[in-house]
Amino acid sequence: VQVVESGGGLVQPGGSLTLSCAASGFTFSNSAMSWYRQAPRKERELVALITGAGGFRNYADFVKGRFTISRDNAKNTVYLQMNDLKPDDTAVYYCYCNRVRYWGQGTQVTVSS
Repeated sequence: VQVVESGGGLVQPGGSLTLSCAASGFTFSNSAMSWYRQAPRKERELVALITGAGGFRNYADFVKGRFTISRDNAKNTVYLQMNDLKPDDTAVYYCYCNRVRYWGQGTQVTVSS
């Protein structure tokens, strides 16, 4: 199994970023996929989840209306579109493959002026 996140970086408050997670080594379309994040000195927390066919999506309350999770099963990739970013969104964002219980290495998102 291989899971690689990309798309993190430094953005100003109110800005946008799109994270990508490319996965391989398992049947991607059979697996729900999640994004988690972990800020310094805080526990890792669920941000969003999408089922294998993309028919169900769930979001943490703190990102509802700002973040959108999506997936392209033809590309074995899941995305996290993040809009209206706030300093509190600063964290390492991790991709998680629910079926095989596998974590990516994470990508840093920093929201600062």
